[in-house]
Amino acid sequence: MLEPLAILGAVAAYSAVHSLLASFGVKRTLRARLGPTTDRVYRLAYNAFAVVSFVPVLALIAWLPGEPLYRLRLPWSVVALLGQGTALALLAIGLLQTDPWSFLGLRQLARHETSEPPRLIVAGLYRWVRHPLYTAGLLFIWLTPVMTTSVLALNLALTGYILVGSRLEERRLIAEFGQVYDDYRHRVPALLPLRLPWRD
Repeated sequence: MLEPLAILGAVAAYSAVHSLLASFGVKRTLRARLGPTTDRVYRLAYNAFAVVSFVPVLALIAWLPGEPLYRLRLPWSVVALLGQGTALALLAIGLLQTDPWSFLGLRQLARHETSEPPRLIVAGLYRWVRHPLYTAGLLFIWLTPVMTTSVLALNLALTGYILVGSRLEERRLIAEFGQVYDDYRHRVPALLPLRLPWRD
């Protein structure tokens, strides 16, 4: 049963580095050492590193598949796959509502000025939950039709990372938007759409 422990360790290391690089402290340090133009390339470099550094985790899953736990049969396997398709659609919608070019870092790269004020998105999916991208990610990973001990460890680790990461992100958003985000946080649930969407 070393496979799940190896997966948990790999995701924990990935999550720690990913969260550290997203912190204000790292951004301030790089800006102080490399200049304000760092802001233009940081988001793109951060996203590229996040994708590349997750490849070894996926490779570890392939190398250490673990023991099978269950495999959904028809029609439940189709239901699970449809749910995953819905999760991917929600992910795409959420990205489009947050300006995908800015999310990827391409808009910052092309922009000559870096002083444009940030914009808080509270419409669309963000009327239902504060972190729809995380909600879609959780829906996708837990609707997998084939579950092994390694995949279960991966899902548990990613769920923990999402829960902790959402708290850290909320701190950054409160620091960035102040009372406006704090009011929004008290009106809209974080991950589960348990209330009707709020209205001004």
